Amino acid sequence: MPYPSPPRIPSGPRVRRRTLLASAAGAALLAGCTSGADSGGDDPSGTERARAQAAADSATLLGRYDAVLKAFPDLAERLRPLRTEVAAHAAAFREGTTPTATPSGSPSPSASRSPVPVPATAKDALASLAAAERALADRRAKALLDVPGESARLLAATAAAGAAHAYLLTTGAAK
Repeated sequence: MPYPSPPRIPSGPRVRRRTLLASAAGAALLAGCTSGADSGGDDPSGTERARAQAAADSATLLGRYDAVLKAFPDLAERLRPLRTEVAAHAAAFREGTTPTATPSGSPSPSASRSPVPVPATAKDALASLAAAERALADRRAKALLDVPGESARLLAATAAAGAAHAYLLTTGAAK
């Protein structure tokens, strides 16, 4: 008796999207397996500095989105949902930190930063945002190893979201 053939696995963007989401879920689960809570032997001020840095990074990324939206208003429908998530990430990282907490040697999130120039074309602007999202996701994935519990989970979740944003910005699937 012949064995049934294995089910055909679809190829293309659908598989990559599933793989990306599965990887993001796996990263969040792995982060959940860290120390369990934000207490214990870890340095609470180090955790607070990491959260303040993450909030500042999200605020900088939010500024990039705003600059692109100002330069290319026709991208608003595509970028607004991603921008909203970045704003929520900044708020989540600010929650639980003191207003004076800033990473060592970094300006506060409210300090004036030199604006990043917006590329001349919408396609290049999207690529620039995708690169910024990818770089921030990578930094957060590395930083989550140095913080305990909830902060690690938040970093993992926002790193996964940033990777998804980068994917959506480069594929044209963001709506």
